[in-house]
Amino acid sequence: MDSECKRFLISGCVQGVGFRYHTSQQAMKFGLTGYAKNLTNGQVEVVICGHSQKMVEMEQWLQNGPKTSSVESVESECIPYQLITDFDIL
Repeated sequence: MDSECKRFLISGCVQGVGFRYHTSQQAMKFGLTGYAKNLTNGQVEVVICGHSQKMVEMEQWLQNGPKTSSVESVESECIPYQLITDFDIL
């Protein structure tokens, strides 16, 4: 199984709308770990680690986010693999 980690910066109406909660629920459905964190500039930072195919599915989900949000853009970058055991909301 190929595992990897990615960092995403999500812009739009993504704070105060349950984005981090729904992201954590979706990540757990996919068996991914990491965290979602509000940034002071209005973006949400999401770090996810796990199986490559599930990462692709999660990235596709992040493009739209939950119905309560309005995603304008998603930037992503690969980061060094980290052994993370849960998905946290920070």
